[in-house]
Amino acid sequence: MSAPLKHRTLSAMITDQLRQAILDGTYPAGSQLRQDALGETYGVSRIPVREALFQLEAEGLVRIVPQKGAIVSELSLDEINDVFDLRVLLEPRMLAQSAPHFRADDFAVLDGIQKRFEATIAAGNRSEWGQINAEFHMAMYVNARQPRTQSIVMALLQTSDRYTRMQLSTVAAMGIAEREHAELIALCRDGKIEEACGFLEQHIEAVRSDLLRVVGRTIEKNGAA
Repeated sequence: MSAPLKHRTLSAMITDQLRQAILDGTYPAGSQLRQDALGETYGVSRIPVREALFQLEAEGLVRIVPQKGAIVSELSLDEINDVFDLRVLLEPRMLAQSAPHFRADDFAVLDGIQKRFEATIAAGNRSEWGQINAEFHMAMYVNARQPRTQSIVMALLQTSDRYTRMQLSTVAAMGIAEREHAELIALCRDGKIEEACGFLEQHIEAVRSDLLRVVGRTIEKNGAA
């Protein structure tokens, strides 16, 4: 059992590092990720590298192309709409089940994540925005008895991360995200669950609209170039 476990551990580590490199632009869209080169970089065989690439394909960050191998996925307006259609359908439903059961320690966790989010924005540390944003959303759904939906939403948030970093590239967008997260906490703390669910839906749709504008402009610029 030790060898398979070791491979899974290496694969998870490589997956995390490759995901981060794609999200921060080290490997831009269209880049080819060669298994042999990555194996040399990480000092491992091709097996954990291949497993990592399959995981990243499942997350939508790479495409496995016959005769070419793994290619970093292009930015896609269709993917944004697909991801956000699912998020707006699933997340308010989970919040409606989770929020009525919030206790003091749940709010303490949310407040702590919000403070980290504010500090990260103030520091301009873009590499942590997506991770903390995902933590915040998943903490909102902690009491939802929907484990399969939670795993789906977690995957959607990981896919969103690449786009969210682009959307949060302006001071105005960062300020809006910070204020809206704070408003969600306040509504839940006041027991206004239905209003919180409606606000969450608006929050997700607003991010989608901003992303379509930002990414659409980027795609148009790259196409023109």
